Parts: sequence; C-alpha cells; structure tokens
Amino acid sequence: MMRSMFSGVSGLRVHQTRMDVVGNNIANVNTIGYKSQRVTFNEVFSQTLQSASSASDETGRGGLNPMQVGLGVNISSIDMLMTQGAAQRTDNPFDLMINGEGFIVVGDASGKFFTRAGALRQDDEGNLIIPNGMKVMGWPASENGKEITRSEVIPLKLNDPVFKSTPPQTTTSTALSGNINTSDSPISTQIKMYDSLGNLYTTNIYLVYNAAGSTWNVYNTLTAGTYSAGPITLTDQNGNNFVTTTNLPATAFQFDTSGKLTDTSLKSFTITGINLMTGATPTLNAVIGAAAPGGVVVDFSKLTQYSAKSNIDPKTVNGKAAGKMSGYDVGADGKITAYYDNGDRRLLGQIVVAQFDNPPGLEKVGDNLYRATANSGDFDNIGKVGNFQAGVLEMSNVDLAKEFTEMIVTQRGFQANSRIISVSDEMLVELTNLKR
Repeated sequence: MMRSMFSGVSGLRVHQTRMDVVGNNIANVNTIGYKSQRVTFNEVFSQTLQSASSASDETGRGGLNPMQVGLGVNISSIDMLMTQGAAQRTDNPFDLMINGEGFIVVGDASGKFFTRAGALRQDDEGNLIIPNGMKVMGWPASENGKEITRSEVIPLKLNDPVFKSTPPQTTTSTALSGNINTSDSPISTQIKMYDSLGNLYTTNIYLVYNAAGSTWNVYNTLTAGTYSAGPITLTDQNGNNFVTTTNLPATAFQFDTSGKLTDTSLKSFTITGINLMTGATPTLNAVIGAAAPGGVVVDFSKLTQYSAKSNIDPKTVNGKAAGKMSGYDVGADGKITAYYDNGDRRLLGQIVVAQFDNPPGLEKVGDNLYRATANSGDFDNIGKVGNFQAGVLEMSNVDLAKEFTEMIVTQRGFQANSRIISVSDEMLVELTNLKR
C-alpha cells in the first residue's frame, strides 16, 4: 500500500517535468530557430516477490512466471527534435535560414557556439554579429576579393579597410555601337577614358559621311566649318582641357548593302600619344606624356548603317574610377558579396555551417545558442559550405496542436497519479481505524 503511494508521487514528479517541457515549447512558439523537446518515461526498478521457475519432471509441475511489483516511473529522456522549422519572410538581406542540417558558428572570448537563428546584423565596427553581440564566424576572402580562403573560421568583418574601396583601372579599350544614318552626317559623340588614378577624361569625335567615296571618316576638330583629324584634346571632369601632340589617326570605313561593315573595311583604330598611366596631377600634356603601349583602341565593329535614326552608344570597354562600397548581400552558399558604385563586386567572406554527428546531443545554453558536448561530436573549426536562404528566418518547429494534445495527456496523467495517492491515503485511514 505504501508502495502505491510512492509510485503515485513519482508519477506526479515526472508529469510535472513533462508539463514544464510542454510549457517551454509553447512559450517559444515564436522563437526563431527554436527546436522543440519531448519527454519519455521509463519504469523504475520492480520489487520481485517471486522469481521465475522452470518446469520440473521431479515435481510434475510446470514453470512459473516471476511476480513483481513496480516501484513507479522515471524520466527516460528529454529529447530535442531537430526537424526543420517553417520559413518566415523578412526581406532583410542579413536574415538567413539554413536549409537542411547545420548551425551558424558564432563566438566571443568564452569560445565558439552554434545557432539556427540567423538574425544577423552589423555593429559600428563592421563586425557581423547576432543579437547578443557574439561575432559570426566564417572563411575570409583573399585581398583581391575574388576568392575565399578555406581555413579555420574567423570573425567576419564587413568594413575592413581593404574592402572599403576598389582601385581604379586605366582605359585601354573603348567601343562605339549603334546605328549611323548617312542623312544624319555629321554625327558627334564622346569617348570616355580613365587614367590610373581614376580620373575621367572625354574627347569629342565626329563621324562624317563622304558621299563621293561612300565612306565614313572620323574627325575630332571643326575649324571654319571644316572637319579634320587634328591634335587630340582630353577634357577632365572639372572642364580642364589637355591637348596632345599627336593627331587623331586618319580613318575611312564603309558599309555593305546589308548595312554592316564590309569585310575589308576598317573596324577599329588606335589613339596613340595618350599615356593615361600618370601618377601626377594632370597639367598640360602631363596626362599625355609618352605614347602608352598600344594606346587606346576605339572599336566600331558593331556599328550599322540602316535607314533608321542615328543612335550611337559610346562605351568604355575597360577602365573605371575608384569604387566606393554601396552595399552587400549574402548568397545561397553563404558568400558575402560587396557592391561598389563603379560596378565592381568583391567577396568579403563566407558564412559557413557546423555539422555534428549527433545534433540532438548539443547542449542548450540560452540566447538560441548550443555548444558541443561529448555526445554531439566535435566541431573541426573549419566548417562546411551551407545552403542558405537570404531574407528569410527559420521559425520555431513547435507544433501547437501536438503540444496542446500533450498538455491534455500530461494533465490526465497527473490527475490519475494524484488519485493513487488519495486512494492510498484512504486505505491507510481505514487501516488505522481497525483499532476501534
């Protein structure tokens, strides 16, 4: 009789723990990256009243089963369910959801931790962090921003001075594309070029149709109504003019009956006498200097001569000003790419994931964080390429319907065990009343 009372007490205790777990699950129904838990029970050691015996030919009796009285219930496990949570769209580029297995690696002076909650942000020093301030860790990018260095994870920093800007590029090639109509001759346009410091220069050119020879000529000067190929003049972004000592080369090209350049026609020319590889402040002829190797090529092979309105699009094939970082985003592989106002793109680093042999073996430490244990497996400090979805957060995997059902079952179990104690108490009362 006393055994039944203590069995009931053990039942109350485990059901109270189970209710604690259910309550915590429901409390975290909107916690991003939260993984729900469940409780399983097992029976406690049973007291044996009679051991089992086998059949005996001597006595002529058959075998007997053991007689045992259970001594209550105990908690067998509190398991963590690592199923994928639903996606919540946020459109924040630094909100990341991990598709599949893995954990984002974060850390501080106390060590490395792991999380599924990808609500990342940037601090005032450019560190990529999580809400509690721990730094997100991953692989660094090379100094040229073109590749990722796979090594031990380090804290990722978004505004490293190396990545705040990109260097300028000297122009060696330009191009003219579009349509030119003989009835629109002369047609004027500008060619743009950058020097080694990223300074922009322009020079005017005119495309003039020669009806007598059915050819087009390229000129750069207009004097008294006459076009000619004279000294090349460059104009910087401040309106200053720099005159070369070299004339624009003589050109003549023509189109066939289909409106395209003939096979034997000139399709490009090179402006020589221009040296954009200057490191000095431009003065008269300083930007010119000696002829640059190869000069600046002007390609017009994509021009057409149709009976349509003239529309020339001059393009700088290469060459650009220095770039200033204007933004960044995170790719599906965790690579962080910076964008610059001159069109450049550079890698800043790569967010990686840590994978464990036994993820449910991780230990929760609060703030949506886990740490490795003896039964989870170790983190190799390198990590793996993850499968991320940017602008999305992983919601809790708590199933409210299941949790409310668990709550009902737990409540009934608690009530049943309390009845065991009540009935056992009434039986003890009856026993003590025997003396009357």
